[in-house]
Amino acid sequence: MKSGFVAIIGRPNAGKSTIINALLERKLSIVTEKAQTTRNSIKGIYDDDEYQIIFIDTPGIHLAHHSLGRYMNQQAFASTKDVDAIVLVVDGSRKFDAGDQVIEDKIDKKTPLFVVINKIDLLRLPEVEEIKAKYHEVYPKAVIIEMSAIENFGIDSLLEKIKPLIKEGPRYFEKDALTDKDPSFFVSEVIREKLLKLLKDEVPHNLAVRVDDIKNQKDKCIIRSTIIVDKESHKGIVIGKNGKRIKAIGMKAREDLEEYYGKRIFLELFVSVKEDWLNNQRLLKELGYK
Repeated sequence: MKSGFVAIIGRPNAGKSTIINALLERKLSIVTEKAQTTRNSIKGIYDDDEYQIIFIDTPGIHLAHHSLGRYMNQQAFASTKDVDAIVLVVDGSRKFDAGDQVIEDKIDKKTPLFVVINKIDLLRLPEVEEIKAKYHEVYPKAVIIEMSAIENFGIDSLLEKIKPLIKEGPRYFEKDALTDKDPSFFVSEVIREKLLKLLKDEVPHNLAVRVDDIKNQKDKCIIRSTIIVDKESHKGIVIGKNGKRIKAIGMKAREDLEEYYGKRIFLELFVSVKEDWLNNQRLLKELGYK
Protein backbone atom coordinates (compact mmCIF):
# COMPACT_ATOMS: atom_id res chain seq x y z
CA MET A 1 0.00 0.00 0.00
CA LYS A 2 1.25 3.49 -0.88
CA SER A 3 -0.12 6.50 0.91
CA GLY A 4 0.63 10.19 1.26
CA PHE A 5 -0.59 13.78 1.35
CA VAL A 6 -0.89 16.39 -1.41
CA ALA A 7 -1.77 20.05 -0.79
CA ILE A 8 -3.78 21.94 -3.41
CA ILE A 9 -3.24 25.70 -3.11
CA GLY A 10 -3.76 28.84 -5.18
CA ARG A 11 -5.46 32.20 -5.49
CA PRO A 12 -9.24 32.55 -5.02
CA ASN A 13 -11.39 31.17 -7.82
CA ALA A 14 -8.53 29.36 -9.55
CA GLY A 15 -10.50 26.10 -9.60
CA LYS A 16 -8.98 24.15 -6.68
CA SER A 17 -12.28 22.72 -5.44
CA THR A 18 -13.37 21.72 -8.95
CA ILE A 19 -10.07 19.86 -9.36
CA ILE A 20 -10.33 17.95 -6.07
CA ASN A 21 -13.92 16.96 -6.86
CA ALA A 22 -12.76 15.67 -10.25
CA LEU A 23 -9.84 13.76 -8.70
CA LEU A 24 -12.19 12.04 -6.23
CA GLU A 25 -14.99 11.62 -8.81
CA ARG A 26 -17.37 12.79 -6.08
CA LYS A 27 -18.45 16.14 -4.70
CA LEU A 28 -16.40 16.99 -1.64
CA SER A 29 -15.89 20.75 -1.81
CA ILE A 30 -18.57 23.28 -2.63
CA VAL A 31 -18.05 25.17 -5.86
CA THR A 32 -19.39 28.58 -6.84
CA GLU A 33 -18.27 31.42 -9.08
CA LYS A 34 -17.60 33.62 -6.03
CA ALA A 35 -14.08 34.05 -4.70
CA GLN A 36 -13.12 32.59 -1.30
CA THR A 37 -15.84 29.94 -1.41
CA THR A 38 -13.57 27.50 0.46
CA ARG A 39 -12.84 28.68 4.02
CA ASN A 40 -11.38 25.59 5.68
CA SER A 41 -8.75 23.10 4.65
CA ILE A 42 -10.61 19.93 3.69
CA LYS A 43 -9.01 16.52 3.27
CA GLY A 44 -10.39 14.48 0.37
CA ILE A 45 -9.42 10.81 0.17
CA TYR A 46 -8.52 9.13 -3.13
CA ASP A 47 -8.31 5.33 -2.78
CA ASP A 48 -7.81 2.78 -5.56
CA ASP A 49 -6.59 -0.14 -3.37
CA GLU A 50 -2.96 0.40 -4.42
CA TYR A 51 -2.83 4.09 -3.47
CA GLN A 52 -4.47 6.16 -0.78
CA ILE A 53 -3.76 9.83 -1.49
CA ILE A 54 -5.13 12.49 0.84
CA PHE A 55 -5.68 15.68 -1.16
CA ILE A 56 -5.98 18.85 0.93
CA ASP A 57 -8.30 21.47 -0.55
CA THR A 58 -7.45 24.90 0.84
CA PRO A 59 -8.88 28.44 0.96
CA GLY A 60 -7.77 30.82 -1.76
CA ILE A 61 -4.72 32.86 -0.74
CA HIS A 62 -5.64 36.54 -0.77
CA LEU A 63 -5.02 39.93 0.81
CA ALA A 64 -6.77 39.52 4.17
CA HIS A 65 -8.80 42.37 5.70
CA HIS A 66 -10.20 40.61 8.80
CA SER A 67 -9.51 37.77 11.22
CA LEU A 68 -11.34 35.19 9.13
CA GLY A 69 -9.27 36.10 6.06
CA ARG A 70 -6.03 35.77 7.99
CA TYR A 71 -7.18 32.38 9.31
CA MET A 72 -7.91 31.23 5.74
CA ASN A 73 -4.44 32.20 4.52
CA GLN A 74 -2.83 30.46 7.50
CA GLN A 75 -4.81 27.31 6.70
CA ALA A 76 -3.60 27.35 3.10
CA PHE A 77 0.09 27.78 3.86
CA ALA A 78 0.00 25.35 6.82
CA SER A 79 -1.34 22.65 4.52
CA THR A 80 1.90 22.69 2.52
CA LYS A 81 3.99 21.48 5.46
CA ASP A 82 5.05 17.82 5.61
CA VAL A 83 3.31 16.78 2.39
CA ASP A 84 4.56 14.62 -0.47
CA ALA A 85 3.69 17.19 -3.12
CA ILE A 86 2.14 20.62 -3.64
CA VAL A 87 -0.28 21.41 -6.47
CA LEU A 88 -0.39 25.13 -7.25
CA VAL A 89 -3.52 25.89 -9.26
CA VAL A 90 -3.32 28.96 -11.48
CA ASP A 91 -6.16 30.67 -13.32
CA GLY A 92 -4.65 30.72 -16.80
CA SER A 93 -6.73 33.74 -17.80
CA ARG A 94 -4.96 35.96 -15.21
CA LYS A 95 -1.50 37.45 -15.48
CA PHE A 96 1.14 36.72 -12.82
CA ASP A 97 0.98 39.59 -10.31
CA ALA A 98 1.82 40.62 -6.74
CA GLY A 99 -0.60 38.08 -5.26
CA ASP A 100 1.14 35.25 -7.10
CA GLN A 101 4.49 36.61 -5.89
CA VAL A 102 3.30 36.28 -2.27
CA ILE A 103 2.75 32.56 -2.87
CA GLU A 104 6.14 32.18 -4.55
CA ASP A 105 7.84 33.87 -1.60
CA LYS A 106 6.29 31.51 0.97
CA ILE A 107 6.06 28.18 -0.82
CA ASP A 108 8.44 25.40 0.30
CA LYS A 109 10.91 24.97 -2.58
CA LYS A 110 12.06 21.56 -1.29
CA THR A 111 8.67 19.90 -1.79
CA PRO A 112 7.86 18.55 -5.28
CA LEU A 113 5.65 21.08 -7.03
CA PHE A 114 3.07 20.80 -9.80
CA VAL A 115 1.84 24.01 -11.38
CA VAL A 116 -1.59 23.47 -12.91
CA ILE A 117 -2.50 26.06 -15.53
CA ASN A 118 -6.29 25.81 -15.26
CA LYS A 119 -9.06 27.21 -17.48
CA ILE A 120 -7.05 26.78 -20.68
CA ASP A 121 -10.37 26.34 -22.49
CA LEU A 122 -10.67 30.14 -22.17
CA LEU A 123 -7.30 30.81 -23.79
CA ARG A 124 -5.74 30.85 -27.24
CA LEU A 125 -2.60 28.77 -27.80
CA PRO A 126 -0.16 31.75 -27.68
CA GLU A 127 -1.67 32.80 -24.34
CA VAL A 128 -1.20 29.28 -22.96
CA GLU A 129 2.43 29.25 -24.06
CA GLU A 130 3.03 32.71 -22.56
CA ILE A 131 1.75 31.80 -19.09
CA LYS A 132 3.55 28.44 -19.14
CA ALA A 133 6.82 30.25 -19.93
CA LYS A 134 6.24 32.63 -17.02
CA TYR A 135 5.70 29.82 -14.52
CA HIS A 136 8.69 27.89 -15.91
CA GLU A 137 10.72 31.00 -15.11
CA VAL A 138 9.29 31.39 -11.58
CA TYR A 139 9.34 27.67 -10.69
CA PRO A 140 12.07 26.09 -12.87
CA LYS A 141 11.85 22.71 -11.08
CA ALA A 142 8.06 22.42 -11.19
CA VAL A 143 6.08 20.10 -13.43
CA ILE A 144 3.62 22.20 -15.40
CA ILE A 145 0.29 20.70 -16.44
CA GLU A 146 -2.33 22.26 -18.71
CA MET A 147 -5.87 21.72 -17.45
CA SER A 148 -9.51 22.55 -17.93
CA ALA A 149 -10.98 21.12 -14.74
CA ILE A 150 -14.53 21.97 -15.72
CA GLU A 151 -14.05 19.91 -18.90
CA ASN A 152 -12.18 17.17 -16.96
CA PHE A 153 -9.13 17.71 -19.17
CA GLY A 154 -5.76 17.11 -17.52
CA ILE A 155 -7.12 15.47 -14.34
CA ASP A 156 -5.80 11.99 -15.17
CA SER A 157 -2.44 13.44 -16.19
CA LEU A 158 -2.06 15.19 -12.82
CA LEU A 159 -2.96 12.04 -10.89
CA GLU A 160 -0.54 9.84 -12.84
CA LYS A 161 2.31 12.30 -12.30
CA ILE A 162 1.64 12.49 -8.55
CA LYS A 163 1.54 8.73 -7.95
CA PRO A 164 5.31 8.09 -8.39
CA LEU A 165 5.95 10.50 -5.49
CA ILE A 166 3.77 8.53 -3.07
CA LYS A 167 5.71 6.10 -0.89
CA GLU A 168 4.87 2.93 1.00
CA GLY A 169 2.73 3.74 4.02
CA PRO A 170 -0.33 2.89 6.09
CA ARG A 171 -3.98 3.29 5.14
CA TYR A 172 -4.80 6.49 7.04
CA PHE A 173 -8.57 6.30 6.50
CA GLU A 174 -11.20 3.58 6.04
CA LYS A 175 -11.55 2.26 2.49
CA ASP A 176 -14.78 4.09 1.63
CA ALA A 177 -14.05 7.32 3.52
CA LEU A 178 -14.40 10.50 1.47
CA THR A 179 -13.13 13.09 3.95
CA ASP A 180 -11.94 13.75 7.50
CA LYS A 181 -14.85 16.12 8.16
CA ASP A 182 -17.98 15.12 10.10
CA PRO A 183 -21.57 15.29 8.73
CA SER A 184 -22.30 18.66 10.36
CA PHE A 185 -19.47 20.25 8.38
CA PHE A 186 -20.87 18.84 5.13
CA VAL A 187 -24.36 20.08 6.00
CA SER A 188 -23.11 23.60 6.76
CA GLU A 189 -21.13 23.70 3.51
CA VAL A 190 -24.12 22.57 1.42
CA ILE A 191 -26.27 25.33 2.92
CA ARG A 192 -23.51 27.91 2.43
CA GLU A 193 -23.10 26.86 -1.20
CA LYS A 194 -26.79 27.57 -1.86
CA LEU A 195 -26.47 30.93 -0.09
CA LEU A 196 -23.50 31.87 -2.26
CA LYS A 197 -25.36 30.94 -5.43
CA LEU A 198 -28.67 32.63 -4.61
CA LEU A 199 -27.61 35.84 -2.88
CA LYS A 200 -26.29 39.16 -4.14
CA ASP A 201 -22.57 39.81 -4.28
CA GLU A 202 -22.40 42.01 -1.18
CA VAL A 203 -23.66 39.35 1.26
CA PRO A 204 -21.79 36.01 0.81
CA HIS A 205 -18.43 37.00 2.32
CA ASN A 206 -20.22 38.28 5.42
CA LEU A 207 -22.20 35.17 6.28
CA ALA A 208 -21.55 31.84 7.94
CA VAL A 209 -23.59 28.72 8.69
CA ARG A 210 -23.83 26.96 12.06
CA VAL A 211 -25.47 23.54 12.38
CA ASP A 212 -27.39 23.54 15.66
CA ASP A 213 -28.81 20.01 15.66
CA ILE A 214 -28.97 16.88 13.52
CA LYS A 215 -31.43 14.10 14.41
CA ASN A 216 -30.64 11.21 12.09
CA GLN A 217 -33.59 8.80 12.27
CA LYS A 218 -34.33 5.60 10.37
CA ASP A 219 -36.46 7.09 7.61
CA LYS A 220 -35.68 10.80 7.90
CA CYS A 221 -33.15 13.35 9.13
CA ILE A 222 -34.17 16.52 10.98
CA ILE A 223 -31.67 19.40 10.78
CA ARG A 224 -31.73 22.81 12.46
CA SER A 225 -29.23 25.39 11.25
CA THR A 226 -28.55 29.09 11.73
CA ILE A 227 -27.30 31.47 9.05
CA ILE A 228 -25.15 34.19 10.62
CA VAL A 229 -24.86 37.65 9.05
CA ASP A 230 -23.16 40.80 10.35
CA LYS A 231 -25.80 43.40 9.42
CA GLU A 232 -29.54 43.68 9.98
CA SER A 233 -29.98 44.67 6.34
CA HIS A 234 -28.30 41.40 5.29
CA LYS A 235 -30.80 39.45 7.35
CA GLY A 236 -33.61 40.87 5.22
CA ILE A 237 -31.74 39.97 2.02
CA VAL A 238 -31.26 36.36 3.17
CA ILE A 239 -34.91 35.95 4.15
CA GLY A 240 -36.26 37.74 1.08
CA LYS A 241 -39.71 39.14 0.46
CA ASN A 242 -42.30 37.03 2.30
CA GLY A 243 -39.54 34.52 3.08
CA LYS A 244 -39.18 33.46 -0.56
CA ARG A 245 -35.39 33.50 -0.70
CA ILE A 246 -34.74 31.47 2.44
CA LYS A 247 -37.35 28.96 1.28
CA ALA A 248 -35.51 28.62 -2.03
CA ILE A 249 -32.19 28.18 -0.21
CA GLY A 250 -33.71 25.47 1.99
CA MET A 251 -35.25 23.67 -0.97
CA LYS A 252 -31.96 23.59 -2.92
CA ALA A 253 -30.01 22.46 0.16
CA ARG A 254 -32.50 19.67 0.87
CA GLU A 255 -31.99 18.23 -2.61
CA ASP A 256 -28.25 17.73 -2.01
CA LEU A 257 -28.73 16.56 1.58
CA GLU A 258 -31.31 13.95 0.61
CA GLU A 259 -28.85 12.55 -1.91
CA TYR A 260 -26.11 12.51 0.76
CA TYR A 261 -28.22 10.87 3.49
CA GLY A 262 -30.41 8.73 1.20
CA LYS A 263 -33.57 9.68 3.09
CA ARG A 264 -36.04 12.53 3.58
CA ILE A 265 -34.60 15.73 5.03
CA PHE A 266 -36.50 18.18 7.21
CA LEU A 267 -34.45 21.38 7.27
CA GLU A 268 -35.16 24.38 9.50
CA LEU A 269 -33.19 27.55 8.73
CA PHE A 270 -32.89 30.56 11.02
CA VAL A 271 -31.06 33.87 10.50
CA SER A 272 -29.10 35.59 13.27
CA VAL A 273 -27.28 38.95 13.22
CA LYS A 274 -23.84 38.95 14.86
CA GLU A 275 -22.16 42.27 14.15
CA ASP A 276 -18.51 42.06 13.06
CA TRP A 277 -18.49 38.28 13.54
CA LEU A 278 -15.56 38.04 11.10
CA ASN A 279 -13.34 39.56 13.81
CA ASN A 280 -15.00 37.87 16.80
CA GLN A 281 -12.46 35.32 18.03
CA ARG A 282 -14.96 33.41 20.19
CA LEU A 283 -17.52 33.12 17.41
CA LEU A 284 -14.91 32.22 14.80
CA LYS A 285 -13.78 29.34 17.04
CA GLU A 286 -17.40 28.24 17.56
CA LEU A 287 -17.88 28.20 13.78
CA GLY A 288 -14.76 26.06 13.27
CA TYR A 289 -12.49 28.79 11.94
CA LYS A 290 -9.90 28.51 14.72
